[in-house]
Amino acid sequence: QVQLVESGGGLVQAGGSLRLSCAASGRTFSSYAMGWFRQGPGKEREFVAAISWSGGNTHYADSVKGRFTISRDNAKNTVYLQMNSLKPEDTAVYYCAVDQLGLGYDAWGQGTQVTVAS
Repeated sequence: QVQLVESGGGLVQAGGSLRLSCAASGRTFSSYAMGWFRQGPGKEREFVAAISWSGGNTHYADSVKGRFTISRDNAKNTVYLQMNSLKPEDTAVYYCAVDQLGLGYDAWGQGTQVTVAS
């Protein structure tokens, strides 16, 4: 079972940038697709971005396309989310997740808070 730990959240002014990291345990990290999700105040958890096991394919929610970039370093068992041009509506707890069986995301990190001040 892969375990995930997010880091890199914080408070940033609108227009600023943050880079989130998600460190994964387990020797087979490079076999799994990974994703980032977020849950804003009073909102349901929503998809943000995903990346294939090789990093060759990525997918983004329309709300972050062109501003956020997902990447991974399989040698470091880490997936990243570079967030630029942040907006107050990006304020949320951000979670990384792993799809171990190809059937959907089946393990989640504890989340990291991102707050964007206007």
